This record gives sequence, structure tokens and C-alpha cells, in this order.
Amino acid sequence: MALQSKVKTNNFCQKADALRSEKLYQEAAANYLNAILIDRNNAQSYFGLGICYKNLKQYKKAIKYFQTAAKLKDDYFESYFELGVCYQLEGIPCRAIKSFIKALQINPESPEAILQLGISHELCEEEDMALMIYQKLIENTPEFPQSYEHKSQLLMKQNKFKEASIILNNLLKINPEHFEAYVGIGVCFEKLGKKTDAGRYYRKYLSKQPLSPESDFVKSRIDVLHSKTSHSHLRCLK
Repeated sequence: MALQSKVKTNNFCQKADALRSEKLYQEAAANYLNAILIDRNNAQSYFGLGICYKNLKQYKKAIKYFQTAAKLKDDYFESYFELGVCYQLEGIPCRAIKSFIKALQINPESPEAILQLGISHELCEEEDMALMIYQKLIENTPEFPQSYEHKSQLLMKQNKFKEASIILNNLLKINPEHFEAYVGIGVCFEKLGKKTDAGRYYRKYLSKQPLSPESDFVKSRIDVLHSKTSHSHLRCLK
């Protein structure tokens, strides 16, 4: 490739990267396309174009360009990862699994890729596999909160509220400031009929996050628990 053409390609890519960082995705895409017209073998240009179309919610186009970037550079972890994300967003989670597996073959230690692999299995209704992946992530990367969140949510979906509450308690041991875990534990105890314990965790959350968007929901659950307790007490008096 001639030096002058290489310089032009780099200039277009640099301009596109700057526009992308300012979230001007349409303008950035035009510059990546200009770079590709000069050099059709620049994986970074195709990857940048894929990111633009992903953010423009044109997932089919994004998939096309991430695939091209991955073909041009077989060890391009980011392309395989973003390809998997776009397959998820396009509602094709079973294809996403293959992309995340490829990404993990390149970078086996990526917690984000492992998490997304678990989510893809969950979306494919392979819940046992998803639980295994979330558990592996908890064991290998205990400081990564999303694994606890997704495993507890899936357990709650399966009506395994005791197990879910244990996972969320473990999350609080690792990160005491992950206050949303208090809400999840409260919901688990409420589903288990342990109203006093549920109320205790809801109030813990409110003491930590009184003005959060979640606080109205938590207050409503406390009101419901209080109402149920009052009605139960009245029935006992009768």
C-alpha cells in the first residue's frame, strides 16, 4: 500500500474515532467508509463501522462489519465480542454463543465475555448451562458483581428464592456497597413468607439509598408487608 494512501486511511480513521467518541455515529461511519474505500483490508475500520451501526441500532449492518473485521484479523477479540452482543440484540442468541466462545478462545479470562456467554445460554433456554457459567464466573472472578446478579435473577425465575438470597448475601460480603442486593434479598424473603426478614432488608436498602429510583418500589413493599401483618394481627384478636 502506497505511503500516501496509508496516510489518507489513517486520517479518515482518526477523524472517525474522534467523531465516534463524541457519539456522532453517522458522521463517524461516513469517515470509516472513506477509509475502507482506500484500504479494504483494514480490520480496525470495519470494526469502527460496526460500532457505529450498533449504536445506531442497525444491528444487521453491524454484524456484517464485525464479521469482516474478524475475517481480516482472526485474533480480534473485540470483534467477536461485539458480534455476539449484536446477535443478542438482533434476537439470535444461539449464534451469539459461537461468537462468545470464539472470543473466549482468544481471551479466556474476560469476565464480560463469560457473562455474555451465560446470558446467551439463558436466552436459548439452556438455564442449567447458564447457571454453571455464572457460578464459574463467581468462583474465578469473585469481585465481578454481574455474575451474582444474573445467577440470583435466574434462580428467582426458577422460584429458588432461598438459593438466590444466599448468592446475594455472598455478593454483599464481597461488596457491602452493592445496595441493590438488599432489595433482591427482601424480595426472596417475601416470596418465602419471611415477612419480618423481608422488611428488615427493605429498610436496610432505604437507609442506604433513600432517594434512589428503586426507593418507591421498596416503600410500596414495606407498606404491603405492614398491611398484611396488621390484617393477620386483627384476625388473631377476633
